[in-house]
Order: sequence, then C-alpha cells, then structure tokens
Amino acid sequence: MGKLKRKLYECELEQLQIELVKLQEWVKYKGLKVVVIFEGRDAAGKGGVIKRITEKLNPRVCRVAALPAPTEKEKTQWYFQRYVAHLPSAGEIVLFDRSWYNRAGVEKVMGFCSQDEYEEFLRACPEFERMLQRSGIILLKYWFSVSDEEQEKRFLERINTPIKRWKFSPMDLESRNRWAEYSQAKDKMFAYTDTKHSPWWVVPSDDKRKARLNCIHHLLSQVDYQELQHLPIELPEINKEGYVRSPVEEQTLVPQKY
Repeated sequence: MGKLKRKLYECELEQLQIELVKLQEWVKYKGLKVVVIFEGRDAAGKGGVIKRITEKLNPRVCRVAALPAPTEKEKTQWYFQRYVAHLPSAGEIVLFDRSWYNRAGVEKVMGFCSQDEYEEFLRACPEFERMLQRSGIILLKYWFSVSDEEQEKRFLERINTPIKRWKFSPMDLESRNRWAEYSQAKDKMFAYTDTKHSPWWVVPSDDKRKARLNCIHHLLSQVDYQELQHLPIELPEINKEGYVRSPVEEQTLVPQKY
C-alpha cells in the first residue's frame, strides 16, 4: 500500500480530533486519570502524533511531560520519583514524550546507569505499572517502529532543514553507531515489560500520516467514553454602558509589516 494522501489524512484527522475533544470532556467529567507513553527510535514520529493529539485539546486537561536529563539531586532519588511528580490528577491526561523507559534504552546503551540499576529497573517496572493501574490510572504504552531507511531519510531532512535542525542532537549520531545495542536493549525491555496487564502497542511509522491516525484511533478505543450533551448557549449583547475607550493613538502598536 502506498502513502496516505494528504486530503484523506486531513479529513480523517479532523474526525479523530473531534473524538479526542469528546474524550477530553469525558475524562474531566468522570475524573479519570490517563497516562500515555510514547517511545521508539529517534525520528520515529512520536512528537508528530503527540502534537496532533494535543492540537485541539485544553492544555489544562491534556498536558505533555517531556523531562530533561536528571539533575544531580534527582540522580540520588528513587528512579521513578521524578516521573511520579508528573502523573495526572483526576480529570487529566498526561502524554509522556519518552518516560521512565529511558533507563531501559538510552541510559543502558550509553552507560548512564549501572548494570545493577538497569536490572533493578527491569524487575521493578512491571510492579510500578501495576501500582499505577491499581490506583485507577489508565496506562497506555506505544512503541513507534521506523525502518532504518526511513530514519536515515528523516535525519537528513532534519540536518538540511533550518526549522528542523534543532531536533537533531549528537545523541542521534551515537544512536546510529550503537544501532545493534539499542535493538538488543529494546528486545530485552519488551521481554520484561510487554505484559498482559500493560502491553506495548507497536505503531509502524514509516508512513507518518498512517501512524498518527492509527495511534489516535487506537487510543480512543482504549477508553470507554461517551459524548456529553451540552446545554445550548445564547450569546448576550455586549454591555458597553459607562465605558469610554482611550484613544488608540495613545497606545504603542506593533508595526504593521504585513
């Protein structure tokens, strides 16, 4: 099958975003707590789908957690501690743009954690996720899978496009040097954490448009939501009585360049 046409993609995306708004309102109304994890190789398309999910939603209800490298203080804490601080309260959806699974990937491969810390993570992670679910959190985990050829194409595009250059980092170069190690780490991570109660949902992402639609459609299917009925709104007339606007000439305006 070929690439998804833009017109069809935009039409389908619009419908899915309408459903996302319904989901958002239901989560808020019912006081649900939803966590969605996005992982995968660099340039696999995680950021793109997160952007399309949040695009039409209320940032007070649906927010993104994209944590930087841990501080020296955070390195001394229980590993999951800094992630716990970003978990949702009732009526919230949190999208993790990378997550505690950093320990099973980049930290393991790049030597940012010890072997003992790595092994402990693999043992503790399924228990941690069961705790989250027992607390009432709806947990979804997506792994974006991109081919080597498509990843290289996207890397070159980032390097050669000024508005995308910031996305490329020295870590991306190193990930290519350690491709086999990353693959082995991913396989071991799945062996320990792709569990019945908290499975990894794999999203083929060579076609970005299909990947976004498929992921959003699946996310919507995992929460039993309903459309809320809203009372009709009648817009009242503006009451300007008692107000005199100050002269526009007294204000400092942005120069009208366009």
